[in-house]
Order: sequence, then structure tokens, then C-alpha cells
Amino acid sequence: MKYLNALIYTLAITAWLSIQVHAAGFTRIAPSADQLYDLGIWYPTDVRAPSEPNSPFGQALAIDAQIVGDDLPLIVISHGNAGWMGGHADTALALAEAGFVVAALTHSDDNYENENVSPSVWVVSRPREVASSITYMLERWTYAARLSAEKIGVFGFSAGGFTALVAAGGVPDFKKAKQHCDKVPAEFVCELGLVDEVHAADLKTVSHALASDTHIKALSIAAPGFGFAFTGESLNSLDIPVQIWSGSLDQRVPHDTNGGLIADELPSTPDIEIVEGAGHFSFLQPCRPELESNNPRIWQMICVDADTFDRAEFHHHLNNRVAEFFDQALNQ
Repeated sequence: MKYLNALIYTLAITAWLSIQVHAAGFTRIAPSADQLYDLGIWYPTDVRAPSEPNSPFGQALAIDAQIVGDDLPLIVISHGNAGWMGGHADTALALAEAGFVVAALTHSDDNYENENVSPSVWVVSRPREVASSITYMLERWTYAARLSAEKIGVFGFSAGGFTALVAAGGVPDFKKAKQHCDKVPAEFVCELGLVDEVHAADLKTVSHALASDTHIKALSIAAPGFGFAFTGESLNSLDIPVQIWSGSLDQRVPHDTNGGLIADELPSTPDIEIVEGAGHFSFLQPCRPELESNNPRIWQMICVDADTFDRAEFHHHLNNRVAEFFDQALNQ
């Protein structure tokens, strides 16, 4: 297998097979006056799912079924810029089948229907929504008593990787980010002016408004954005297990100036995997074929990988490794 050597692959598969496989239940919590974001929840169940897909994600799920298990670990998923809760549905499903409860947000200030909000707003609201979703799951969700408050992780992609770091206690230095953009103006988010917008805001106000949640005990981040905004000092409190994924062909969030810099500054050595042939959007679940004709522009942007890259095969590996990582980080 081209994503890791044979020994590591054998160990990963062996570890994965040791995790009990469940059916997956699903429920959706719609936005309300108290909660502005949409929340999709995958969880282990012993109720059989239907034979045909019955969800917006193309998955056959046991809708609103009874949960199974106690002292269950919780993983929150934070999507990328202009994304939604379904962008990593395959990862959520794999985690639920492995015995995790997964809460995936559609961030209120940064999603596919609302992508014109200034980054100075969503760099604050995104981590807050991760923290508030943890509070909701532990205190108000129907099966809150089945969760362990000591076994909580976050999976984040792109802007969601940044969100995960901040939600866990990382404090970005936007002045440093602006200095990076002045030196490397070709960095994708610098070209877009995203850093300029945050820098133009009141930096002290933005930094003090950032929320973190000490419940978070592990992070898996894929193509994490704004990696150049963090320093060793700002990540000093993140002495928890961290897994970092980067694509070798990612031109939007290059490893050297994002995931690589984060890895260098973390207090403990992270688990790093640079995926050969992967682009930025290779970390999104494989696209449904009908999207090509329904929205060819989006298809071309997020669904087309390098000719030699098999996204479905990679996601089998990704999902196994993410489940294995969280199992080792939270259940040992």
C-alpha cells in the first residue's frame, strides 16, 4: 500500500480489527435560538440500519436509534472553510462503527451557505461552537449520561484544524501571521487576504475572545490552516496527543508552512503523516457521482485528485488510522 510501509500497515490493520465494530445510529440537532449551528451525531447502536441510503451523506443509518455502550468517547468534527457537517461523514461513520460518538458541526459563521463572513468573526465563533457542542453533548444530549467527559477529542480539517487547535487551548499570534504573509505573499490564505482581515481587527479583543475547552484530550488535524500563526509559547498548553495529516500536493495549505510548523512547535512529538499524491480536498470524503453533472465547478475544485491518487482507498486508510489514534489516545 502506497501510503505507509508494510509493517506500519500491518500494525494499523491489526489494531483496527481489535476494535469492536457496531452499527451506526444518527440524529440531527437543528439550529435553535440557543444553538445557532447544525449538529449531526453518529453513534454506536445495535439497531440494524436500512439496506438503502437514507441520509444526505449517502449513508444507510439507524435514524434516532437507541445508543449502545457506556463511558463512550466523544469526537467533535470541525469542517473546513465553507464546508458542512457532511464533509467528513465517512470518517464520522467509521468512528461510530468503532464505538465512538461523533458530533459534526456546520459552523454558523462559516459554511457552504454562509461563506462571506469575515475571518475575524469566524476565528472566534468556530472554537466557541466546538466548546459549546461539547457542553451540549455532555449536559443536554439525550444520551449524555452514556458519554465520558474524560474521553473527548476533536478532528478538524483545514480551517477546522485551526479551530481544533484553538479549541484545545492554542492561541494564534495574528501579528506573526501578518509578518509571515508579508514575507510569503504567495501563501494561499495570504493571497486571499484572510490574514489581513484578521490583522485589521482588534487583535487583543480577538485573542481574548477565543474559547478553549479543557475536556479536549486529543486532536487529529488534517491540512490545518493558519499553521504559521502559532508559536511554541502559544501551543505550550497542548501537551496532549496530536495527529497531523498533510497532502504532498496541497497548494492551499502546504505542509512546510502549516502542519510542519505546528509539529515543530508542539510540546510533544505528534503523529505525522504526509500523504503522497494528496491535494487539499483529498481529505474530504469521496464525492457522490451525481455532483459532477449537478455542480461541475464544485466537482472540479473538490472532487478531482491527481491521476495516480485513489481517494476511496486513501480514506479507508485515513479512517482506520484516525480511529486507531483516538482509541489509543482516549481509551488507554
